[in-house]
Amino acid sequence: MNKKTSQLTDFFSRYRRWLVLTGAGISADSGIPTYRDDNGTWLRNRPIQHQEFINSYEARQRYWGRSMIGWPYVRDARCNANHSALANFEKLGRTALLVTQNVDRLHQAAGSHNVVDLHGRLDRVVCLDCGAGYERERVQQELEKRNPQHARLAAVARPDGDADLSVQQVSEVVLWDCEICGGMLKPDVVFFGGTVPRERVTHCQDALAEADGLLVIGSSLQVFSGFRFCRQAVDQGKPLVILNEGTTRADDLASLKISTQALRLFRNITASMQPPSQDRTHQGINHG
Repeated sequence: MNKKTSQLTDFFSRYRRWLVLTGAGISADSGIPTYRDDNGTWLRNRPIQHQEFINSYEARQRYWGRSMIGWPYVRDARCNANHSALANFEKLGRTALLVTQNVDRLHQAAGSHNVVDLHGRLDRVVCLDCGAGYERERVQQELEKRNPQHARLAAVARPDGDADLSVQQVSEVVLWDCEICGGMLKPDVVFFGGTVPRERVTHCQDALAEADGLLVIGSSLQVFSGFRFCRQAVDQGKPLVILNEGTTRADDLASLKISTQALRLFRNITASMQPPSQDRTHQGINHG
């Protein structure tokens, strides 16, 4: 057993229930690209900003045109061994709450139940005027009807159902508005520069207060919405364990940071864990 394996195993032995925070690195093996490289540097142009989407028709054309091409990459993605390992971690009674910064719903597809989609869900769309909700696939069908010129268009997939399109291709996009009120449609996700609903944050903070520690997997923590939980864990004197293939914003706060083969190490260790039922049975007999 190498040093990192021994250290992580020790943390899992000493601290039973974890708030787990996941990021894009978890879904990379499912074919969904990440925003940053291992050094935290942007791999492509920055994604659309919240106010830009709200204030600019051209920005919405760009978003929905790219999303029309990129959405199928997310829709058709399948959960991978990382998602399955975390679902098993929950079954073992080790997860107080799984908080994901991803919007792909692959944790749920793998069988995790106690999940908070911190940044929302890409498979849903909402009207910003009347609040009506739509399945993303319904919006896809309506967009394709209005944009036959994009039907056979191929593009490079980008994170969160985005894709690269030319300026000309973007300018030709015809939008679909809410069929109830004609209002503006937006994916049910928190764009960069947007705000995570307060009640969602509070739920996560309450879960962390009850957990034994914070386990971060596959996230660079560059976005404050996730990084804040690292600060909270440290302020509460709880262990912060980070498993990520590159540097993170919270490396100097971590009780343990593993970069090399971090996700594989988690999968291997959790695969050998035993459910807590026997321990609880023995405790019941002793107290009976």
